[in-house]
Amino acid sequence: MFHAQLINGPYGDPGVYVEFKFRRKALLFDLGDLHVLPPRKLLKIDHIFVSHTHMDHFIGFDHLLRVCLGRDKHLSLFGPPGFIDNVESKFGAYTWNLVENYTNDFHISVTEIHPGVSLTREYRCQDAFRPINPPAQRTFTGIVLDEPFFIVRGEFLRHKVPSLAFALEEKMSVNIKKSALVEMDLPVGPWLMDLKAKILSNEADETPVRVWWKGGEKFLPLGELKERIVKLTPGQKLAYVADTGYSEEDARRVADLARNADIIFIEACFLDADAQRAAEKHHLTALQAGGLAARAGAKRMELFHFSPKYQGCGHLLEDEARRAFEGSKTGILDPLNLKTLELDGHGALEKVDRDDK
Repeated sequence: MFHAQLINGPYGDPGVYVEFKFRRKALLFDLGDLHVLPPRKLLKIDHIFVSHTHMDHFIGFDHLLRVCLGRDKHLSLFGPPGFIDNVESKFGAYTWNLVENYTNDFHISVTEIHPGVSLTREYRCQDAFRPINPPAQRTFTGIVLDEPFFIVRGEFLRHKVPSLAFALEEKMSVNIKKSALVEMDLPVGPWLMDLKAKILSNEADETPVRVWWKGGEKFLPLGELKERIVKLTPGQKLAYVADTGYSEEDARRVADLARNADIIFIEACFLDADAQRAAEKHHLTALQAGGLAARAGAKRMELFHFSPKYQGCGHLLEDEARRAFEGSKTGILDPLNLKTLELDGHGALEKVDRDDK
């Protein structure tokens, strides 16, 4: 189980912080301004997925780097073509002549994703973040990361540069029946995480599971514990879609990637009345965002990346997206042929003439 939240709200730098329940683990989608997150939350992060390296999606790298320096920490970063050069340029902007004296080992793994192939390079603080190895090449088939508890998929969209959208999928939700624990006289504790890991790894039923507590331990077969104290349910799914223009090809990719997501975080920079401006800037309108969320079959959507020109009028973007989302689901709107929505309040925007998106 995980909890996800926008870091900076709908007008701020893009970024979603995902914290896993019952584990000191978190991941991040995009690296905008991170100052709102306290160090204790930043230090839980071990995987970061960057859509592209425009400043508002990547400027937080420096802050995160500073927080992690001098600590035993491993970070894995994933990004689009050119990402390795982007990260190495960040390293190259600083002087590292004293880091060989650090006793802790801060290690960063950087993966650059291309259609069909990914390149991974390693860096260590004690080596002044010089590349440890030539890039390791692997086939990319859409799976960015495959962990015991979850999987992250990626899809290329177009924002005049390649922009990655991501989907986080919990492989399965392993729920513990507390009443069954009481019946078996078993304690709640860290051993349950090991049990869950064994189940998700499809280990054999006869595999012994160490049940331990202060002052004692015993071993029980995995199969018995699965049968008596565990309930398996489908895992959660989250999609993250930032910075893309609207086209049928990209719409299909978003819908396939985000299919049946519990929540989709999706940009909605402009109102449909400014659709031409959105197209010129390679961004989505709220109407398009709502239609795409409905087309994917998402249960819930959360909008972000509002253009500053709508400051104080965010409810118009929310209303337009919601009406497209709900209308597409009920057949009132066709998500493949979105029609302009007439929304009250557009006049409030007539006085706004700036736009820095």
